[in-house]
Amino acid sequence: MAITSSHVLICRTDNIGDVVLTLPITARLKQLDPSIKISFLCRAYAASVVRHCRSVDEVVELESFLPSPADYFAKSGVDTVIFAQPDRHLAFEAFKARVPNRIGNARHKLYQLFYCNRRVRFKKGTSEYHEAQHNFEFLRPFGIDTIPELAAIPALYDFDIPQIQKVKQLFQQHPFNLIIHTKSNGHGREWPIDHYTTLAKLLSKDQNIQLWLTGSPAEGQWLAENAAELLQQPNVSNVCGKFTLDELTSFIQSADGLIASGTGPLHISAALGQRTLGLFPPTRPMHPGRWAPLGKRAQTLCLSTSCVGCKDSKAASCDCMRNLAPGSVEEIVLQWLAEAQGANAQINA
Repeated sequence: MAITSSHVLICRTDNIGDVVLTLPITARLKQLDPSIKISFLCRAYAASVVRHCRSVDEVVELESFLPSPADYFAKSGVDTVIFAQPDRHLAFEAFKARVPNRIGNARHKLYQLFYCNRRVRFKKGTSEYHEAQHNFEFLRPFGIDTIPELAAIPALYDFDIPQIQKVKQLFQQHPFNLIIHTKSNGHGREWPIDHYTTLAKLLSKDQNIQLWLTGSPAEGQWLAENAAELLQQPNVSNVCGKFTLDELTSFIQSADGLIASGTGPLHISAALGQRTLGLFPPTRPMHPGRWAPLGKRAQTLCLSTSCVGCKDSKAASCDCMRNLAPGSVEEIVLQWLAEAQGANAQINA
């Protein structure tokens, strides 16, 4: 029998990219029942992005939740919990609080057989589904049995991102602003840093294009120590560590495009409808079939076959990434530039 729920708590407490790829199910639940309240439990560092999602009514920060889960469940009126990411402690707390509907993937973790009473069963490793499509499996207890096609998922993103003045001022100086997010904090196979340097040199032929390097303070320090030539390019500005996540999200939306490997800002960019290019290896589970950015203007570059060292999951890069030529990336950026210039010409006509 399908669940009828008034207040759903979706738990996704891992990385920003995973959180972003979970948000489309909130819009789908609102389509099913516009009156349903949707709360989203995530880590504090990802909360600002979720707060800008119109289909989420309340954001619960994990760090505030953990001291007293029982109090939260007693006061919130949550009648359904979706464990979009397995978490033994959270599952136990919902079980102990006797939340009526507890949805988890019983094929993923054995403890969910005990703590979850509305179980779904699916396996990601050999599936052809994208990560965002897997999240729709958790809606089966609501009677939603259809997994959407990838092309349908971008329409389920609904963000309201405020414009931040200091971001607007930075971009006013240049006709075309391209964000380059070189690092992935270990979450994706990275494009070699010397390729980014080559790309910057190629794009320097057009004075309209300014490149902005984003990342954490630690990633900025890494670039300072390992990418001096890139930082010295006249068309490159380094803003690593300069923004909060809220500001970075506004920065991404206000730019003209973003390039990155599999990392959170890549998925934020795609979800916002920004021009987005993801650089990926072809090897499971890192391949774009599982982790491609999903957006109306998102695309990927990926070789068709894996290199010998590609299966080393701990490798920061590999020949699959090195063989993605800077010239191929340049070609895409120049297409974006032509598109932007055409749009501006129409506006000014």
